[in-house]
Amino acid sequence: MIDILKDILPYISGLYTLPWILVGFFLTILIAKITGREKIDKIMKKIGLILLYFFVPVLLFRIFLNTNFGEEQIKFSIVVAIIIVFIYTLAFMFAKYNIKKHNLTGEKKNLYLKTVLTNQGRSSAFIGGALLAIEAWAVPAGIYMALVGIALFAVIPYILARMHKKESENSKKAAQSNPLPWFLKLYPWYLIAFVVAAISIHGTTGITTTNFGDLGFVLKFYTAITIPAALYYVGAGIHPTDLKLSELKKLIGMDKREGKDSHWIWVRNIFILTVAITPILTALIFGPLFAIGAIPASWFAVITINSILPITSTNIFLLPYGIDRKSTVHAVTWTTLVCVPIVVGLIMFFGIYFQ
Repeated sequence: MIDILKDILPYISGLYTLPWILVGFFLTILIAKITGREKIDKIMKKIGLILLYFFVPVLLFRIFLNTNFGEEQIKFSIVVAIIIVFIYTLAFMFAKYNIKKHNLTGEKKNLYLKTVLTNQGRSSAFIGGALLAIEAWAVPAGIYMALVGIALFAVIPYILARMHKKESENSKKAAQSNPLPWFLKLYPWYLIAFVVAAISIHGTTGITTTNFGDLGFVLKFYTAITIPAALYYVGAGIHPTDLKLSELKKLIGMDKREGKDSHWIWVRNIFILTVAITPILTALIFGPLFAIGAIPASWFAVITINSILPITSTNIFLLPYGIDRKSTVHAVTWTTLVCVPIVVGLIMFFGIYFQ
């Protein structure tokens, strides 16, 4: 049995994981003809939670159990923390600029601010998880994923909760201080617990997965499944009905009737922030640092690819905080459609030339 798993492992590792996006996309189209799309979407939501709780944390545990967490890893953790503060500050400033530009006031002003801020959160666990399949990037990618998890499910919800509570008090409405589902409130600390446990065990005992023999390989195989499964999930989440030329025209402002509609202006602004401004500024900051040898290739690859990741679909869970649903759904859809091919291309390019 172990020999069979060893033969399969290369095909669910490294760059071989990337085609699973297409597998998920096309296979879901075929299955939907039999079961219906709505049923598949409900099942995929449950699968997403299973991946978040039972696969991603174990994968990070295995990676960090095999790693000496030293000075370089601590430095990268600090760099990632600074990047996260930077991208959300950028989103805040961008939102403030557009609020003034479009003369937004009152509830609409707050709605826009919260929606833009929230949609700076990226799909680090699913699409970004593909970086974990490249051995040279696994540790920095794991650090990035863990810290982004805290930002997405702890820090940003806290900020939104405070804003939502203040708005509710001002309008004399009942306020929920933290309407985020318990399983997402728990998740960042649950994820970090696996990382801390692995670092502590390896740091104090020197144990790695090789010490467990065949059991260690089974753990490696189990966690390797995470990446193709997550990418299949991403492919399955792309609806062919979203691939509409009419909506693309509205997004880029070519539709004379709808292009100036406030909804599409919001979507366009979020799209520009996430797909253009954030990755360009990130490249301008870290490209020269990589060129002069100030940061290693693995850091540059992980930082660059994470900057162009599409908006995470888990932002939908933050709707109770008063973000705009329709703009968020369209922003998630179009950043996914545009960014996934770019991310795949960057992983292949960096994976070949910058390991």
